[in-house]
Amino acid sequence: MYRSRLKRICDLLGGAVILIVLSPLLAVTALLIKLNDAGPVFYTQKRLGKNGAIIRIWKFRSMQDRPDRRPGEEGERLSLDHPEITRVGKWIRRYKIDEIPQLIDVIAGRMSLIGPRPCLPELREKFNKDGEKRLEVRPGCTGLAQVQGNINHPWPERWRYDAYYVDHLGLRLDCLILLKTVYLLLVGEEKLYVPFDEFEKSGERILCRKIQT
Repeated sequence: MYRSRLKRICDLLGGAVILIVLSPLLAVTALLIKLNDAGPVFYTQKRLGKNGAIIRIWKFRSMQDRPDRRPGEEGERLSLDHPEITRVGKWIRRYKIDEIPQLIDVIAGRMSLIGPRPCLPELREKFNKDGEKRLEVRPGCTGLAQVQGNINHPWPERWRYDAYYVDHLGLRLDCLILLKTVYLLLVGEEKLYVPFDEFEKSGERILCRKIQT
């Protein structure tokens, strides 16, 4: 019931409410980006959606406006000291504000609030069975791998988290991930690293324990 119907309802209502509540922040962010270098405020990028469909997601631009930028470069995980990340970009990347426009994708049905993060299409060539399994659900604005260390894990480890999420998808797990995402914004991803084998032994209890400690 939750997977087939209720999750989509939660996405629509939750996405709309969050978008309305954060609209002042979005307006300020858009203004700061424009004042920083007069380039475009947003950019779109091709990513893998449910069942491998190609979707376009929206993000705030956080790098210098460069015509020869290769596809996907804006969305790469780069050090905040990277010379092409703008002053505003450093701030919005640290607090994930650049990802907020993806709420538009959630409302449109291309994404979900919670799910495996949408990856670049060319990464599919490297997928193992866990990587393919993540495509069974809509990609999310945040996900289990993201609140368990994300970039500190190699791709196969992240895909193990994604496959676990697909197999255990439910309201409780989504709520725990959402709460952990708020905590992540406060402390940063590097503080939340948990190897998948350790997570698998403890299950969802480790999501709560990490918040408490």
